[in-house]
Amino acid sequence: MGMEAEGQWQFSERVVKEICWSALLIVVCSVIILCKKLWLGPQRIQSMIEKQGISGPKPSFPFGNISEMQRIHHQPPESASAFDRWFYSVFPYFHTWKQQYGSIFMYSTGTKQHLYVENPELIKEMNLHTSLDLGRPSYLTKTLRPMLGSGILRVNGLEWTFQRNLIGPDFFLSKIKNMVGLMQESAMAIIRKWEGHIAESEGGIAEIAIDQDLKVLTADIISKACFGTSYAQGIQIFAKLAIMQETLAKPSILFGFLNLRYFPTKENKEMWKLEKEVEKLILDVIHDREVENQNGINGNQKDMLQTILEGVANATTSNSNRKGSFRLGKHEKNQLIIDMCKNIYFAGSESSALAVSWALLLLALHPDWQQRVRAEILETFGNMLPIGVNDMDKLRQLKYLTMVIQESLRLYGPAVTASREALADVKLGEFVLPKGINAWLFIPALHRDPDNWGPDACEFKPERFAGGVAAACKYPQSYIPFGLGSRICLGQHLSMVEIKVVLCLLLSNFSFAPSPNYQHCPVYRMVLVPKYGIRLLVSKVHKTGA
Repeated sequence: MGMEAEGQWQFSERVVKEICWSALLIVVCSVIILCKKLWLGPQRIQSMIEKQGISGPKPSFPFGNISEMQRIHHQPPESASAFDRWFYSVFPYFHTWKQQYGSIFMYSTGTKQHLYVENPELIKEMNLHTSLDLGRPSYLTKTLRPMLGSGILRVNGLEWTFQRNLIGPDFFLSKIKNMVGLMQESAMAIIRKWEGHIAESEGGIAEIAIDQDLKVLTADIISKACFGTSYAQGIQIFAKLAIMQETLAKPSILFGFLNLRYFPTKENKEMWKLEKEVEKLILDVIHDREVENQNGINGNQKDMLQTILEGVANATTSNSNRKGSFRLGKHEKNQLIIDMCKNIYFAGSESSALAVSWALLLLALHPDWQQRVRAEILETFGNMLPIGVNDMDKLRQLKYLTMVIQESLRLYGPAVTASREALADVKLGEFVLPKGINAWLFIPALHRDPDNWGPDACEFKPERFAGGVAAACKYPQSYIPFGLGSRICLGQHLSMVEIKVVLCLLLSNFSFAPSPNYQHCPVYRMVLVPKYGIRLLVSKVHKTGA
């Protein structure tokens, strides 16, 4: 009995020692991982950047430059007389640090290392870079998951390649021209609504919040063109995505100040609830289409939703670099369909609506250009409007309109930032971006750089685009209203056609002037939005006198 007890005691002692050693090993490994994440990783990135002669504000451990970013403020001007100053208030630390450190500098937010880029040579190299080693910031992908899931706007690598190859052909001009009729149909509904407002107004001039109606217009277009539904059916999806957008559009989230997405805070609970509701609504749209397919209702209809359903059903992909492939299970396929639809609903309506809204504001402020564009539209199409906008050749002939759109996208493009994370060490010309660094381009500053655009960079001068983008500035690679490189917006051609069609129909029917109630205050809400809306005075155009 004594020997048996002694053996049991020795066995128990051995087990305790093993547990202690295992616990110690776990603690040591955890400390090493934390040290690498919190100290060694950031130090490696900072060292590689500093060796290339790039400086920046000195970070403090463990929060980096967060406290300094929170201290730097520029109040946004809220009057129409300050049109060239508002962008200093969007990310004011960028403006302050650029004055101190030049067109390229490094800063940090905790463990995240960032590189501000306004250097034209580096931007040119980023535009030319095509490998998958330059992708979206991974920390931001995780934060935006409730809104965008693993859709094309956020994913990297093979997943992004698969989605781009799947839906890319739906944005070819041959497909887009078939959507013009739907654009015209949706625009005519807004035209009738505005004509009603004018008829009820005194003196034939109505004050209209155009940005709200244009959101409905572009949402209706994307619903019909991509999902075979109407805005009325998707209205709840758009409304809930807008609430999520408002919550997630904070600089603290954009630059990764503090990530509390896993904690059951009131805001997070609301976000999770909205995520489930949006996914349920999209599932209803998908289910309706699947029932229609089973019953043969759609016939040969092949919109984007149909492309996604058929493509994801057989989802297996590998890339040309032979870095592997992935195969999706049933649940993963369903989630991928939902996520891709989320991205299209969000990106497909918001940006085009804002682009048209800002263009109309600028034309209201510059009546000479408004009349010039209107005369061109009426001369090109004559009595063919509104049916004539289906003629893609005539749309291409609208030189003044194209110049106005390009200049409007330069000054008030919906995209505010372009960002890339180096997923491996990436050589770009004379620069090397170390793995883990996040490169940021602040588009409003790029588009107003006097060294590139001249001393009139902040002025609305569409004539600068008379010879195209290449002749408009010194560094055309720095004109990036639709992003840059291989991750450039897939829907840029659809968006340009949509903007042209809508502006053609609106300008040929209405004249626009600034409202005395308009307050100019563009702000960042993931895209560039007018804080107080865009209110214009709208009157009917008498075409015989145009």
